[in-house]
Amino acid sequence: MSRRLTVRTEAEADIAKAFDWYEEQVLDLGSDFLLCLDAVLNEIRRNPLLYPQIHREARRALVRRFPYQILYVYDDETITVIAVFHAKRNPKIWKKRL
Repeated sequence: MSRRLTVRTEAEADIAKAFDWYEEQVLDLGSDFLLCLDAVLNEIRRNPLLYPQIHREARRALVRRFPYQILYVYDDETITVIAVFHAKRNPKIWKKRL
């Protein structure tokens, strides 16, 4: 069963900020980041229970090759990405988004 996936505005801003940072480091590294992010989002869409529940209803999926985590919640119809955070950032920031 494929659920609808939505990305909150705050999470879109997280992604844009990470993309810009990687592009400043090495040309096309931001694009590589987006490809890896997209692969994990597709896995989440196919099986949202695949990743561990870490806080209340929030689950965390790690992005391959990059130190980022995707934090999301889901119900029977929709998966909502609440944050795309660097693994070293303070988790209190994304917990406020719940």
